[in-house]
Amino acid sequence: MEISQQAGWCKKSASPMNTRVALEVVGNTAWTIVLLTSAAVAGATAINRVSANLDHSTVMTCHNKTNISMVTWKINPKTGGQCTLAYRMDLNKSERSNCSDRINWRSRPDWDQALEIQQVGMADEGNYICEVVNADANFHRMYHLTVLVAPRMALYCDDHGNPVCEAETVKPAAEISWVPESNSTPRADSHDNGTVTVVSRLAAHSTNGKNPTCIVSHTTLNKTKSIDCSSCKLPFVYSVSCLALCSCTKTSVTLARLRHEPCS
Repeated sequence: MEISQQAGWCKKSASPMNTRVALEVVGNTAWTIVLLTSAAVAGATAINRVSANLDHSTVMTCHNKTNISMVTWKINPKTGGQCTLAYRMDLNKSERSNCSDRINWRSRPDWDQALEIQQVGMADEGNYICEVVNADANFHRMYHLTVLVAPRMALYCDDHGNPVCEAETVKPAAEISWVPESNSTPRADSHDNGTVTVVSRLAAHSTNGKNPTCIVSHTTLNKTKSIDCSSCKLPFVYSVSCLALCSCTKTSVTLARLRHEPCS
């Protein structure tokens, strides 16, 4: 067996059996390291899914850490370039790059690192990452922002006396149902800005002589409104941003924010 002498110690050539065992040990160790690394990355990049109503304000927070030296918000909207908002504690200096005036710190960034968006728009949808740096490590928190659009309701009877229910330019799509229950299938029309208009038309003969009620459900709705509509040849429109009930009768009514055409 060959023995080599180097720097005062002997190196013995490994047998094929020992080499195989060593490779197995190294392979298991490497696999363990890969698993641990993957778990750490996955934990750092977990996404918090949040939503905000169109034209309202929303706030996203960072990790609450002590002895922070720097905090950075990196914003990647679906449309447009990246926006960056950063603050350095040692310089007491805030910097921004390619950010709208609507996007800013909620308060003083030296003690509150939360981000506030005023008058949220459709273009604000996207990913928001907050990075906090202190002596221990870098901490990341990621958000995905979805913008919600409340429906504009159009409730009327068509030229044939059939009740029609519409939820216009809404996001996500609204659900329309009828009472008494009907097998009417709503039609959804998508728009370029990501909103949807949902229309449901009820055949008059399916009401069985009862006044039908249209129910529109959406995640932004938190109130209930009702309206009576007459069998006019020209439709009338009533706009609301909440649950809407449309009852088709022969009675003419006048409500605030209602445009009503006279019956023939």
